Amino acid sequence: MTSALALGLALAGAGFADTVEVKMLNRGTDGAMVFEPAAVRIAPGDTVRFIATDKSHNAETIEGMLPEGAAEFVGDLNKDIEVTFDAPGFYGIRCKPHFAMGMVMVVAVGDEAAPPATFLEGRLPKKAKERLEAALAGL
Repeated sequence: MTSALALGLALAGAGFADTVEVKMLNRGTDGAMVFEPAAVRIAPGDTVRFIATDKSHNAETIEGMLPEGAAEFVGDLNKDIEVTFDAPGFYGIRCKPHFAMGMVMVVAVGDEAAPPATFLEGRLPKKAKERLEAALAGL
């Protein structure tokens, strides 16, 4: 009986992780070439499912815009991808073909209120930087 209870608790604990869906769209509420929603806050261990709702999109990390020690990822064009985020912090995500058009989003993992001061440093297309700033303000 004790081992059955332990197994039940272990399986129940695995059910606490959530999956959040993010659509990759040609047009959304914020305009053309967007992730919807543009920002999500999740707990460590949660998963984001990036859905290729419209064609010609992918989801991938933006170089230098993820917590130290976190793994980068690159999704295939026109394919859904599920990513489990374990490291707390802020992740910049882009659609590579539409990065210059501002197709970006933020995944915030954990309770940190703001990203590091260096999060928006580096070479970012103007539209992408504007959308990232808006996404961060919406968290």
